[in-house]
Amino acid sequence: MAQFDVYENSSKQTRKAYPYILDIQHSLIEDIATRIVVPLGNAELLKNEELKGLTLKIEFEGSQLLVLIPQITSMPTKSLRNPIGTLSHFRDEIISALDLAIIGI
Repeated sequence: MAQFDVYENSSKQTRKAYPYILDIQHSLIEDIATRIVVPLGNAELLKNEELKGLTLKIEFEGSQLLVLIPQITSMPTKSLRNPIGTLSHFRDEIISALDLAIIGI
């Protein structure tokens, strides 16, 4: 597993609004059974969730998505199988949004 890998959301109930899951955990932390993740939300359905500096708007797999940093959570590692892409090219923007959420800068 690699930091910034993207996975399909396996939940049928939430997949329309949150089609993908982004792994944000650094690979140094591998010996635990969970990964720190944030959902990637459908920007069209979640317009009210867009917050400057906190929810990065990106395009992935032809869809406009929001990286929903305020919804940070963890998931069992076994729930994240077969990454379908990466957002490592957005590393600086994702880290900036995390910094804003955690330390306010």
